[in-house]
Amino acid sequence: MDGQYRKDIYPGQEVAIILKKDQRTGKLTYGIVKDLLTSAAYHSRGIKVRLEDGQVGRVAEIDVIDPDGE
Repeated sequence: MDGQYRKDIYPGQEVAIILKKDQRTGKLTYGIVKDLLTSAAYHSRGIKVRLEDGQVGRVAEIDVIDPDGE
C-alpha cells in the first residue's frame, strides 16, 4: 500500500519513506512514524512524516517489515 492518503497513516506505524536526498534513486528508509507533517488528506507523492529517529520523508509504503530487522 502506498502512503498517499493521510487517513491510512498513524503514529507508531511501520513505514518505508523516501528521504529528500534519496528522491532520485528511490532508496527506502524504514522506521516508525512519530509525527504526520502533511496536513492535507491526500498528497500525490506521499504524506510527509517524521520517524522516531528524527528523519523526515514521504511515505512510499505502509505496514512494511524492515529488511534489516531494526
